[in-house]
Amino acid sequence: MICPCNPKVLYKNCCQKAHINIETVVSVEALMRSRYSAFVLADIVYLHKSHHSATRLSNKEYKELEQWAKSVKWTKLEILNSTENTVYFKAYFIENGNLEVIEEHSLFCKENNYWVYLNAK
Repeated sequence: MICPCNPKVLYKNCCQKAHINIETVVSVEALMRSRYSAFVLADIVYLHKSHHSATRLSNKEYKELEQWAKSVKWTKLEILNSTENTVYFKAYFIENGNLEVIEEHSLFCKENNYWVYLNAK
């Protein structure tokens, strides 16, 4: 299987490593890529684990997020800029026949000695 975050790389050599052990993630861009892949795969457990404890969604919100992630067709991740603790990206998906895009400056920090998503700037 190709990796959802990069069609030139196999999933097992890319995001699967993070999905198995988040502590292997060495940069915020790698975490962002693994989160995008988790959205594509509707891996809500990983999205919860990779989200800072202070800004995590409720269980109900995660269930809704999982339903939504499964209802759309993810098409592409585009990293526009990455710094030590931020990633500016666009994530493309098709919903109800329309091409949509999420454009976000994401802020990351370390919690429990690994990178996690904090919030959007």
